[in-house]
Amino acid sequence: MVTTEGTGSGTRGNAGPEAAQPPVEPSHAAAAPAPAKPLPLPLRVYRWTRATAHVLEGVAMTTLLFPLVGAQRRRALSALWSRRLLRILRIEARVHGQGAAGVGGNVLIVANHISWLDIFVLTAVQPARFIAKSELRRWPLIGRFAESGGTLFIDRTRRHDTHKVNRHAAEVLARGDVIAIFPEGTTTDGRDVLPFHGSLLQPIVDAEGHVQPVAIRYVHHEGGINDAVAYVGDISFLSSFWRVTGERRVVVELHMTEPLPARERHRRELSREAEAAIRRALALPARGTEPGTPGGPPA
Repeated sequence: MVTTEGTGSGTRGNAGPEAAQPPVEPSHAAAAPAPAKPLPLPLRVYRWTRATAHVLEGVAMTTLLFPLVGAQRRRALSALWSRRLLRILRIEARVHGQGAAGVGGNVLIVANHISWLDIFVLTAVQPARFIAKSELRRWPLIGRFAESGGTLFIDRTRRHDTHKVNRHAAEVLARGDVIAIFPEGTTTDGRDVLPFHGSLLQPIVDAEGHVQPVAIRYVHHEGGINDAVAYVGDISFLSSFWRVTGERRVVVELHMTEPLPARERHRRELSREAEAAIRRALALPARGTEPGTPGGPPA
């Protein structure tokens, strides 16, 4: 389920600009009620089975149907499939702000990274091709789905591979497509944002498009950060998948901040601005100003 919040009728296109909204207080700032107990085992197994079947349908769709239809139809099908997955898992996406809705294509979405669910949450709201670490290709089912959907895989240990993917991404963006990246390079528990790596922002500079920062936070329906969704530590994908199916209901908040023009900008400067915008949207202190940290340069 995807809902939007803002001024106007409540549709994303009528939402007020993000800059006009007050800073969002973190959902974990105040004491939150205890989260609901996990689903009973029979219901959890039923949800796991439905979600697995849906993923298999997605693999079949991207493998058999995608080669026969155009890019616009593929994006529409990907968004529909992702929204259905969120419904199966009882995940409600709440979108704040308009972001780059009026910009069109040639947009690089830059988001903080918490879970493998981030890919499908973003796709449900704004279909995009992703740039992901090569390890994703080996994930059960999800890797095949991502590859068939046009994900660009990158081995960050090989400099030549990075340059090759960046060139391809710049060409795709210049043709009016949308690409999404997670410049932290890894996942977190959602309570902080790691420093952004600027190397993958070079394609949008070359394509002279826009960067769309998106702040992501998963919370319990009752309030408070939802740790069950975070894909961190040594947990396997299958274990994470099982844990997510045990949540009665999850809310994911997406804050679409003002797009940043990339023309004639340096990728590191853009990276710092995008990170700062996401930290502000999540009501986190600017980097270098955390409590107990000596003053530093603004993010």
